[in-house]
Amino acid sequence: MMETESIPDTALVKALNYGGTFHQSFSSLDADVVLGAKDQTLFRIHSWTLKTTSGWFRSLFSMPQQNPLPNHPEVINLDEDSHTLESLLLMICGLPINPLTSYDEADAMLFAAEKYDMPGPMSLIRVLIMTPPFLDQPLRLYAAATRCGWEEEARHASAQSLALNIYAQEYQPVLRKLHTGAVLDLMNLHRNRREGIRQRLNEQPFVTGSMTASCPRCRWKIDHHTWRELKYRVVMEMDVRPLGDTVVDVGLTEWPEAIACWDARCPNTECTCVLYDKVETLRLIRDCIDGLPKTT
Repeated sequence: MMETESIPDTALVKALNYGGTFHQSFSSLDADVVLGAKDQTLFRIHSWTLKTTSGWFRSLFSMPQQNPLPNHPEVINLDEDSHTLESLLLMICGLPINPLTSYDEADAMLFAAEKYDMPGPMSLIRVLIMTPPFLDQPLRLYAAATRCGWEEEARHASAQSLALNIYAQEYQPVLRKLHTGAVLDLMNLHRNRREGIRQRLNEQPFVTGSMTASCPRCRWKIDHHTWRELKYRVVMEMDVRPLGDTVVDVGLTEWPEAIACWDARCPNTECTCVLYDKVETLRLIRDCIDGLPKTT
C-alpha cells in the first residue's frame, strides 16, 4: 500500500494560495471577502458587514463582480497597514477595539475611515481623541477636528492652544497640515487676544497717553515710563502665551517691570505718593484678560 502525504492545515493552504498570512481574528472560511493590507496580512470578512458599515464598499459591491472560485474569493488589496486595517475592522464588527495611543495612529485611522466612508469608526475616534493622552496636544486635536468638521472639538482645541506659542518652529509642521481657513481662524484668535489687551490697557481707567502726566495728589510733573514698560511686557507675554495665566499669576507680581511700576512714587520729596494702585490694577487687568475671546 502506498503511503499518502499528510494534508496541510486548511488555513495554511489558503494563506499560501493568497500569498499572505491571515489575521487570527479574521480568518473564518465562512466570510466571503478577503482584504489585503499593504504588509500582506489578509483579513476575511463578510461582505454584508462591509456593505452596511462602509459607503465605499457598498458602492464597490454594487458593481458587477466576477464569480470567484468556491471558498476562494479574490483579494481586495488596500493601502492601509495591518494595524490600521485591524483597528477599523474591529470597530465595524463590534469586537473589542485596540486602544489609541498616539495621534499618528489616530490620523491613519481617520484618513482610512474617511476614505472608506465609515461613520462608525469616525464617531468612535471622535470620542477617543477627547481623552488622555490626546488632550495635551491641542494643535493635533485642532487639525483633526477642523478636517472632520467637528466644531465642538475644534473650539475646545483652540481654547487649549492659547497656552502655546503657535508661531514657534516646533508647531509649524502641524500648522502646515491645516487648511487655510482653520489656520487663519487660529491665528486670528491668538492675535485678537494680544491686540485686545493692548487696546484695553490704553483706555481708561488705565493711564493713557492723553492724560496729563502729573501727580494726582500734588500735581507735580511725573513720567509714566514704568507703566509703559509694564504694558509692553504684558502685551509681549500675551503674544507668546495668549492664555494670559502667566501675566496674572506671575508676571504682575514678579516681573522687574511690575515691581518697578508698583514702587513708582511721585518725585516730589514732600509728596512721594504711590502712583499706581497695585491691587486695583491687577484686578482690572485680570478682568480684561477674562473678557477676551477664548475660542475660534
